[in-house]
Amino acid sequence: MRLCAALLAVLIVMAGCSTVPRAFNPQDPIASKDFSHQAFGEILRVHVMDGVVKYPGIAADGRFQSYLRQLSRVDPNSLPTRQDRLVFWINAYNAFAIQGILDGYSPLTLVGRYRYFIGRAYVVGGAAINLYDLERKLLIPDFREPRIHFAIVCASSSCPRLQSWVYTADKLDEQLEQSARDFINDPARNRFDRERKIAYLSMIFNWFEEDFVAHSGSLINYVKHYVTDSDLAQDLETASYAVRFLDYDWRLNGPPPVEVRHAGLS
Repeated sequence: MRLCAALLAVLIVMAGCSTVPRAFNPQDPIASKDFSHQAFGEILRVHVMDGVVKYPGIAADGRFQSYLRQLSRVDPNSLPTRQDRLVFWINAYNAFAIQGILDGYSPLTLVGRYRYFIGRAYVVGGAAINLYDLERKLLIPDFREPRIHFAIVCASSSCPRLQSWVYTADKLDEQLEQSARDFINDPARNRFDRERKIAYLSMIFNWFEEDFVAHSGSLINYVKHYVTDSDLAQDLETASYAVRFLDYDWRLNGPPPVEVRHAGLS
């Protein structure tokens, strides 16, 4: 246990030393008006069902690598609106998270999570970025939108379900609302014991508590806004609920493409 704790501390320090690209200079660039998430949307529609990701199908679908090449050729700073840029980075995160699995990485173990989130970098606009930095040093501080945590999916069973559609600028608020509502009302990810007044919340609410508290004042205030059971929502409003966090299931959210080669040691 002490060894795991020491290793985790080292990995966190190493992660803090990485940098996020702020300027992009893609080779063989394409104009922002010629860039589209359509191919990724078609891939998700065909290969994702009820949050289950069919990795073998995506691996065999040539449109996926074409989409990744598009991400490498466009300057995200050239996208015209904040919504366009947020959509870009959410979709890019989800695509890169899939590619990491196709490459044989896995977040199942501690070392595996380091390699998956930090050790593997992806090319955007000619610059390299890993999943950890994309989430924690770009998406969270730049956009300050708590619903991002329900939109980006790190290929694990306890993550939000990967949607069967791509995020788009014209539907972004509606899509983020749906993703938040789907996640919070999923009993596999969040549960509420009304008799004992305990909210068993996803570990995501623990890891990023300050984002939700900054938005709503408390975790309970945040989740009650999305609870679809009106009686439960009223109970959360009037009663005092304790919060406990559920263990996180890092197992893959679909059938693996091949045997994992880079999972690391437990």
